[in-house]
Amino acid sequence: MVFLVESLHEIRVMEVRSFIKSLIPRTVIIKGAGDLATGTAHRLWQAGFDVVMLELPRPLVVRRAASFATAVYEGSTQVEGVAAVKCAGMAQLEDLLARRIIPVIVDPGARIIKRLRPGTLVDGIMAKHNTGTAITDAPLVIGLGPGFTAGGDVHAVIETNRGPNLGRVIYRGTAEPNTAVPGEVGGAGVERVLRAPVEGVFRPLHKIGDLVEQGEVVAYVEEVPVKAAIGGLLRGLLYPGLKVTAGLKVGDIDPRGAAVNPQAISDKARAVGGGVLEAIMHRYFKR
Repeated sequence: MVFLVESLHEIRVMEVRSFIKSLIPRTVIIKGAGDLATGTAHRLWQAGFDVVMLELPRPLVVRRAASFATAVYEGSTQVEGVAAVKCAGMAQLEDLLARRIIPVIVDPGARIIKRLRPGTLVDGIMAKHNTGTAITDAPLVIGLGPGFTAGGDVHAVIETNRGPNLGRVIYRGTAEPNTAVPGEVGGAGVERVLRAPVEGVFRPLHKIGDLVEQGEVVAYVEEVPVKAAIGGLLRGLLYPGLKVTAGLKVGDIDPRGAAVNPQAISDKARAVGGGVLEAIMHRYFKR
């Protein structure tokens, strides 16, 4: 009798789980595959969603060691145990999802959205303005950071500025405006960011994870050196050989040094990913 009751309970739990899955569309498309988009993708993937990521042919991603965008350059990558592979078409996409691998598709125009018809679309390009996402693109459209209006061009906006509102879901209105000032890490703010001194081809002399000293030449843009304003660990660098514009962010130094793991998802990216997950659950289970 006890065995029968336990069996019926297990069957009931399976029925409830199946019902919940039927309510929430599993496919999520994320435009962009940088570090914040990757933190979001990782969180949704761990929660059971099928995530597809869209990128440019040569993404300008600084935190490459913690970004699925790296798959565009290297064919495949892995972030905290979740794998991603550069995907060539629909047949490969279905195979990758079946094997629990995130497909990263080079699709600047986001044409695959109409073919896949995702339940959720997340704009994680982080351009600080809307580059073409519309509220009609999917049943639920979410924008990360400034440049979107919840209730206008998207259904929800996730706050990306550090502070008490980081990761907050906004259902009416906009995120805080872009300050153009990097958040402080280990007491360093603006000085931790490496920027291109001129327009040209980026040539790094170091790799992500290297320790550098203040004043050391980290890279060149054409023949002009890019020097470290502080000492620390290189947490991010653009991919070698990319064409950059003057003033573009090309690297990131963490003054905390060897204690930092450049391959780890940041607390900021996790908080933003949590906000996206909340927005999805709110859409289907709101009170």
